[in-house]
Amino acid sequence: MKYEAAIFDLDGTLVDSLDDLADSANATLHAHGFPEHEVAAYRYFVGDGSRKLIERILPKKHAEDAGFVDAFMAEYKNFYAEHLLHKTKPYDGIMDMLEELRRRRIPMAICTNKHQNAAENIVEALFPHNIFHEIIGDQDGLPRKPDPQKVLYIMKKFGVTGANTAYFGDTNVDMDTARNAKTFAVGILWGFRPKEELVAHGANVLLAHPMELFKKVTFAKQ
Repeated sequence: MKYEAAIFDLDGTLVDSLDDLADSANATLHAHGFPEHEVAAYRYFVGDGSRKLIERILPKKHAEDAGFVDAFMAEYKNFYAEHLLHKTKPYDGIMDMLEELRRRRIPMAICTNKHQNAAENIVEALFPHNIFHEIIGDQDGLPRKPDPQKVLYIMKKFGVTGANTAYFGDTNVDMDTARNAKTFAVGILWGFRPKEELVAHGANVLLAHPMELFKKVTFAKQ
């Protein structure tokens, strides 16, 4: 099968953002006098959107208070907006992979559970202008991954189907999303989660380095 489009998760797939995510969340916890968490723990806290992140890091009593979660999440987003580029950067080899896909005229998009403004700001700062034809993050009216709606929307815009689209991600949520959208699931081993999780959730192929992609997956030259 020759694939004609590529859709990527963002955190843990294209960029290593774990430290900035953890630092921002911990700073917000600290401001309230709550216990902070080790950076490594955030590998499992993130991935399902900002609200789920906040519910996971707060003490149980506060995590069950919807109003408190809303207020805390707003504080976290404000802090993160000021610190999201302190340590975040593309993984080694990502730029080369994206440039090769662009050279082959493969349309590319980002589908992430990260809130929309943060996703757009990171992409604008770290990646070449217009290399991604679409960036869809967490926003009102659209269900979060693993619901496939956002991926299906992107594929419709690109004029492709799941059968000729590759979806890239580093978590169980991403592999479930790829399966739900009936795309080819590319599991990323340099990200936040282990190989076993990706395999258990249906990864069709695993990459240890971005440029391995072109040895394992065939992309049609447009």
